[in-house]
Amino acid sequence: MTVLVPGPLRGEAGGESRLTVAASGTLRAVLDDLAGSWPRLARRIRDERGELRRYVNVYVDGEDCRHLGGLDAPVPETAEVQVLPSVAGG
Repeated sequence: MTVLVPGPLRGEAGGESRLTVAASGTLRAVLDDLAGSWPRLARRIRDERGELRRYVNVYVDGEDCRHLGGLDAPVPETAEVQVLPSVAGG
């Protein structure tokens, strides 16, 4: 399955915009697998308790994971997971 990484987080993913992750099943499993290869990126997505950071939005095939069960959201093998940090400005 594929994890899409936005520009602001690519430095934590070796400059890659698309990462291939072997895990599927739940978002938690995908992020655990991601943490094994890209721990700095994983720390930008989840806090020290393993919960999604408030300012990071994660989508599974275009659906907000928070509406699909959060970390327990189902993630099929063919899914795309997109990580988008919130943007603030003024």
